[in-house]
Amino acid sequence: MEAAERPVLLVLRALGLGDFLTGIPALRALAEAFPEHRRILAAPLALAPLVRLSGTVDGMASCPGLDVPPAVDAPVDVAVNLHGRGPESHRLLLADQPEQLLAFHHPEVPRTEGLPEWRYEEHEVARWCRMLRELDIACDPRRLELAVPEERIQARPEATIVHPGAASQARRWPAERWARVVRSETSAGRVVLVTGSAGERDLCLSVAREAGLPPEQVLAGKTNLEQLALEVAGAGRVVCGDTGMAHLATALGTPSVVLYGPTSPALWGPPEGSPVHRVLWKGSTGDPHGTETDPGLLAIEVDEVLEALESLPDGVPAGA
Repeated sequence: MEAAERPVLLVLRALGLGDFLTGIPALRALAEAFPEHRRILAAPLALAPLVRLSGTVDGMASCPGLDVPPAVDAPVDVAVNLHGRGPESHRLLLADQPEQLLAFHHPEVPRTEGLPEWRYEEHEVARWCRMLRELDIACDPRRLELAVPEERIQARPEATIVHPGAASQARRWPAERWARVVRSETSAGRVVLVTGSAGERDLCLSVAREAGLPPEQVLAGKTNLEQLALEVAGAGRVVCGDTGMAHLATALGTPSVVLYGPTSPALWGPPEGSPVHRVLWKGSTGDPHGTETDPGLLAIEVDEVLEALESLPDGVPAGA
């Protein structure tokens, strides 16, 4: 069947990097449940390089938020809300008048009557898999992987990626502590690369300066998402806060240490019991969008991070 003749399945997840990566198992389940459909992901187009690596959809429709419905070039047969509980996201999808809606129930949207119920305290990966399972679609939350072609990966097991940024100040560990981590990793004979967005470049350069790291080892603002994925896939380890980088390390199987503050890793952390990821969290919660660093995050000391890094598998021995 020609692509234009295939029925359209439209999936809404108009969110960021970590949100997309935690949604991969659900996207993979939909791909297997609707193999005859042309599957379109409504999300920010900046995610396109990683969406391609996931192999879960046939195309994308630009949707950076919920203000304007995604432009789809054909009638929508099945609409899937992987964005939230509604009602705004439900109404955005219903504007395309789909034949079928897969979503959580919301009392303000009659079309969702009888659909699965939202649970607040639920891991983000498990949430969407549960929704699909309750709609008789098999979904395995362990299927988080991204498939990066091995021939494109430059293996650098001696490399440590340090990612000091996060979307909000509440989830940013102090720069001077990151600099101490960088100095320790460098002293242990590892090559440290500091990553971040273009908006985080000044932060990353300040970490590098304080740690005595050459500016050429600061990749912040110099990589797109595909290049960043290749760096992570080839590195020996990642250390970061509760941000998209943590989910990228999980998706690529790169050992990581992740620092949590206002949000519990039970809701956004790597798979529980993973042998290659270490989670540091003091047990308190707060506002993940706050304008001041969360006290629970500040309670994590540098020595704890260094100890967690030392415990990661497949590391390069100090001084190697």
